[in-house]
Amino acid sequence: MLQEKVFKDLFEGFNHTKIGVVGDIMLDTYWWGNVDRISPEAPVPIVNLKRKEIRVGGAANVALNLRALGAPTTIFAVIGNDQEGKDLKALLEAEKIETGYIHTSIDRVTTNKVRVMGRNQQMMRLDHENTNDINATEEAQLFKNFCAYVDKEQPSLIILEDYNKGVLTASLIQSVIDYCNQKGIPTAVDPKQKNFLAFKGCTLFKPNLKEVKEGLKIEIPQVNAAELLKVHNALYEQMAHAISFITLSEHGVFIAGNTSHKLIPTHIRNIADVSGAGDTVIAVASLVYAASKDMILAAEMANIAGGLVCELVGTAPINKAVLEAEVKKLLVS
Repeated sequence: MLQEKVFKDLFEGFNHTKIGVVGDIMLDTYWWGNVDRISPEAPVPIVNLKRKEIRVGGAANVALNLRALGAPTTIFAVIGNDQEGKDLKALLEAEKIETGYIHTSIDRVTTNKVRVMGRNQQMMRLDHENTNDINATEEAQLFKNFCAYVDKEQPSLIILEDYNKGVLTASLIQSVIDYCNQKGIPTAVDPKQKNFLAFKGCTLFKPNLKEVKEGLKIEIPQVNAAELLKVHNALYEQMAHAISFITLSEHGVFIAGNTSHKLIPTHIRNIADVSGAGDTVIAVASLVYAASKDMILAAEMANIAGGLVCELVGTAPINKAVLEAEVKKLLVS
């Protein structure tokens, strides 16, 4: 349990904990409407459009969660020279997220996921994106921007947020982690399948249970601490990382390092939408770890935060006051 003073100092310290986020950023577009009948042209619902809304998604949503908690946040990504890219940067800048290191490419489009919503449910999703790897010139420019930021700002931690959209190439991943290790800066990783085992030498590795099974090509017969510790050891053999943080949906989260491990059960919630929950979890875990160096506490708080955002419809960042109240109720002695 947290002591009251430690709890207060932790939340206040977020305002001075600089975090950089490297990865795939995207625009989330929502078309909201009513559904009253089925189309006579095809067996699909007719959505009577009432309003449109744009939000940030992917690594940009991780950055938004960090800023919602007060952390000075900088993002590194590649976007297209298009209206979606301009809209995305404007949304980030409105939240005081530093966008000056984003590279604009004439050869790519900005990822835009259009969700058609009726009766508070997703009816359809339309994706407009490039998923091929960024080219060598774009990668070199992005890494140059990253090194300039690290040397100037000396951040507390770097998050690598992979959505398989091509920004995090295997070579860029290793360059970023190696540079951070040289500078003594911890790295937190939210992986996807394509480059799952490419994050060698990172500090905190946060896959979900499905990604672990696919990435290691293993079965996990039971979700318990003993089986999950075997998974941590298997991951360590491949990547020599410091901490495994595995999210387990309704089973909670598992955290393991060199000397300790813990299976943390989930808290009962009214689940409305799981969209963006993983972004919140990696943001909170990374920020708390950067501020406290306590991996168990980071996992406990991220577990709480992930549950809270699942009570909201659509991608939305964690609310600092709500998280503070819930952590105080559940973790403070």
